[in-house]
Amino acid sequence: MQFIDHKQVESVLRMEDLIPLMRQTMIDFSLKKIEQPTRRILSVAEHEGYFGSMPAISTDAVGAKLVAFYPDNDEKGLPTHMANIVLFKPETGEPLAVMDGALITEMRTAAVSAVFIDTFAAKNVKSLAILGAGVQAASHIEALSLIRDFEDIRICNRNIQRAEELAEKTGAHVMNSEDAVRDADVVVAATASSEPVIKGECLKGDAKVVSVGWAGADGGELDAQTMANIVLVDSREGAEIESGNVRRNNAQIYAELGEVLAGEISVDKKKIVVFESIGMACQDLSSASLVLDKLSQQTNL
Repeated sequence: MQFIDHKQVESVLRMEDLIPLMRQTMIDFSLKKIEQPTRRILSVAEHEGYFGSMPAISTDAVGAKLVAFYPDNDEKGLPTHMANIVLFKPETGEPLAVMDGALITEMRTAAVSAVFIDTFAAKNVKSLAILGAGVQAASHIEALSLIRDFEDIRICNRNIQRAEELAEKTGAHVMNSEDAVRDADVVVAATASSEPVIKGECLKGDAKVVSVGWAGADGGELDAQTMANIVLVDSREGAEIESGNVRRNNAQIYAELGEVLAGEISVDKKKIVVFESIGMACQDLSSASLVLDKLSQQTNL
């Protein structure tokens, strides 16, 4: 069994490959081709952190991700998410690899969001608002810029310096939250806030909204007015248990993203559509398997 570190993952993992892979993974999950229990998350109360275990089984992958989430690490100059992914050979159960999961978590999250936006946002959308300025904000700008040509990127973050640094790298503008969200075609909330950072009253009538931040099952970065719109989730069961946005606002889940992608359920794309993305083990395992395959191809050259 081999250990694959961050540099090795970074050397082969590309957003252009992840986006179509995540699309198929979401379809397979909703079509029940993947066995995946809801993740088990334990609170590390003394240090205000969380530790989770996320197993899954598909035709091509067997394994689990072990992840630590410490929201306050952002203020300490440390990653908020740290993880390892373990892969086993589906045919025999032999351990194949332990892989650093930080970059995979970062990139697959944004890739899934890109699948959602590519499916629901009009081709001519021009404005993108990002709430947050951490690794997920940067990763989302990269992923969404691959599927839409944004002329107006807006960033809001409680740490103005970090927002300005990201804006300088991406050609974005720093704004307060209301100005950033108002009339934006696409809005992404990528914070660790337990309270809403988006007001539904500011949303454009056909805005597409993504929430990827998480601060526990009872906190949420979207307000009740936002969650009163069409709500899609990655996993219905997972969102009902873990999503503070869903739970605290008693939001009605319209469908899983995979159900829509598979053509089983239709959605009015002219309305506000919200995607609540809590993240799933199958996304991590598909991404890790891709990394392992690409590294194996390099070795065989």
